[in-house]
Amino acid sequence: MDVRVKTALVSVSDKTGVADFAKKLSKMGVKVISTGGTAKALSAAGVDVVGIESVTGFPEMMDGRVKTLHPKIHGALLGLRDKTEHTAAMKDHGIEPIDLVCVNLYPFEQTIAKPDCTLAEAIENIDIGGPSMLRSAAKNHKFVTVVTEPDQYDKVIEEMEKNDGAVSEGLRSDFARIAFGLTASYDAAISKYLNGKAGVGYPEKVSIAIKKEAELRYGENPHQSAAFYKLQSSGETSVSSGTLLEGGTGISFNNLLDTNAAFELVKEFAEPAAVVVKHLNPCGCAVDEDICVAYRKAYEGDVISAFGGIIALNRKVDVELAQTIMESYSRFGKALGAGGFFAEVIIAPEFDKDAVEIIRTLKAWGARVRLLETGPIHRANIDCGEFDARCIIGGMLLQQRDLVGWEPDALTYPTKAKPTKEQLEDLRIAWLVSKHTKSNTIVLVKNRRVWGVGAGQMNRVESGLISFKRAGDEAKGCAMASDAFFPFPDNIENAAKAGVAAIVQPGGSKKDDEVIAVADKHGIAMVFTGKRHFKH
Repeated sequence: MDVRVKTALVSVSDKTGVADFAKKLSKMGVKVISTGGTAKALSAAGVDVVGIESVTGFPEMMDGRVKTLHPKIHGALLGLRDKTEHTAAMKDHGIEPIDLVCVNLYPFEQTIAKPDCTLAEAIENIDIGGPSMLRSAAKNHKFVTVVTEPDQYDKVIEEMEKNDGAVSEGLRSDFARIAFGLTASYDAAISKYLNGKAGVGYPEKVSIAIKKEAELRYGENPHQSAAFYKLQSSGETSVSSGTLLEGGTGISFNNLLDTNAAFELVKEFAEPAAVVVKHLNPCGCAVDEDICVAYRKAYEGDVISAFGGIIALNRKVDVELAQTIMESYSRFGKALGAGGFFAEVIIAPEFDKDAVEIIRTLKAWGARVRLLETGPIHRANIDCGEFDARCIIGGMLLQQRDLVGWEPDALTYPTKAKPTKEQLEDLRIAWLVSKHTKSNTIVLVKNRRVWGVGAGQMNRVESGLISFKRAGDEAKGCAMASDAFFPFPDNIENAAKAGVAAIVQPGGSKKDDEVIAVADKHGIAMVFTGKRHFKH
């Protein structure tokens, strides 16, 4: 059923395009009711506006807190026009039906994002009348059109122009659905803010406000559908805040997971660093004063695993770095018989235009590498209040994010041999890489470069053997990290056979004394962090 729009109520905080929208409504004979600042803006634009006080018989009061909370507004929105009792009540009380509501809400999230925002300022930016009108109109979308976003204006006008001023049932239903999503998201943001102010880490009820950014081609596998949603309140430099500069087929579900894993690891380093990730695990990582050298070392660490992987960098990609990436295509890709190395995504804070032009020519396996630009990495804007959320069937697990990095002051040195300055630097890198690798994890680093990673095995011994195999002769002199303690000294014996020189691990095993004794027997320096980094 189409419903003709005769009366519209327009009250918006974001006034983008609203004057033009109201003008078009007015030209079609629609009476426009408005409030406060919106009414002034529309009048200034030449729209004939009826003030809200003329409808309710009450002035706007209490600094604008009370203006639309009135039976003549909500009765006009909620009244069922096909129910005799409702129409009779509307007539008895002089309530004129409102057929369209155009409302967007006070900018609560933008307000609390300001560093100097006070609690009082946040409270004043909690919209009450707006959500109430949206919910009333959306509930009664059988008769009322509810418009919440500027990009909906043209759709409404287009339908009204085609249908003699009427809006279709399909559009009203669709917009009502969106309106309820908006009010739910708005309340979730308020709840999160107030819980944070109260110091409540795990409130009685949690609503997570996320907005759909894109539908994806499919999920982990082609038979699974998927979409990408963003947390609207996050200001952290991340994959979610990035801008896709290049890419033929769009970024996929697995791309996003892997790119997030790569970027979160490269964010750990203040100095120039490069990371290569495949299936959520780093297969290459290196740190160097020269970002080009760091990239080359990271990529060359495991060129076979790197094929089809993700490259993450914490420095701008300039022409020199782009050319270095090009070299890795030709030098190793062809040697592997792959027709050129293929990276799914390259993520970095910034790309020079000339660098983009160089990289965009890289094609392999019928696809272009996707370039994701995040903007500068600001470690101060990490959102410590954001949950690490994991889904189980019928529920969700919430925990604090693991933001513990390398803590020099917390380290203890239980073995007779102590790590050299160079070994301690390699231990730091190995420890940070192990934090971002699936458990059980063993990581080998030498000269600020990863040589071997054993990830995701059911026992730590197997992870160690995999890392030694990957490193080969380069295991000699390596620093080794384990994401959790060693329950037995067998890993230490294997490390000694491989030539490992220093080990970092959390400590805390009942057999720490035996582990330390074996390390001492082989002259291996060991460091305890006191923290573990399980990653399931």
